[in-house]
Amino acid sequence: MSVIVCEFVTLDGRVSDPDGRGGTATGGWAFRYGPETVGGDKFRLAHALDEGVLLLGRRTWELFATIWPGRDDPFATRMNKAAKLVVSHTLADTSSWTNSTLVEGDLHTAVENAPGDVIVTGSLTIVRALREKDLVDEYRLLIFPTVLGSGDRLFADGEPPADLELLSVDTVGAAVLTRYVRAGR
Repeated sequence: MSVIVCEFVTLDGRVSDPDGRGGTATGGWAFRYGPETVGGDKFRLAHALDEGVLLLGRRTWELFATIWPGRDDPFATRMNKAAKLVVSHTLADTSSWTNSTLVEGDLHTAVENAPGDVIVTGSLTIVRALREKDLVDEYRLLIFPTVLGSGDRLFADGEPPADLELLSVDTVGAAVLTRYVRAGR
């Protein structure tokens, strides 16, 4: 079992409001590059989705629950069939997106008991909680040629250092998909 973090990231390491739904002044930066950059299985998750579980925070889950159920392309079919764990203290009903279940109890226990790979998309609070417990095994970062200058960073100041090894680099439309794994694992 691996914990895989997938993020849209700017060249200066920002992850805030890539689709513009957050209403920030710089929001929507990822979607300016067209569907060939952001659409489909850009993070190369196909088999991990079939055998693993998506782990999402409430806001990301709510966004995805409005997007994915209405699509029927091959990647959307995988997303819709995938098991989903949702971390929320306020959400009570996950029936709007199939195979979604609220995490009960401790996040770390839920991750450790997951049946396969755990895929975290967006959900920065969850990423930070998992990184704090040294549970992230891989980062798949779709890096866009944009510098925002402000906003949340994937790796915030003051976080513990981590040594990573580059696994691969691929051009994806106007962006670059980089895959890093923890060094020595």
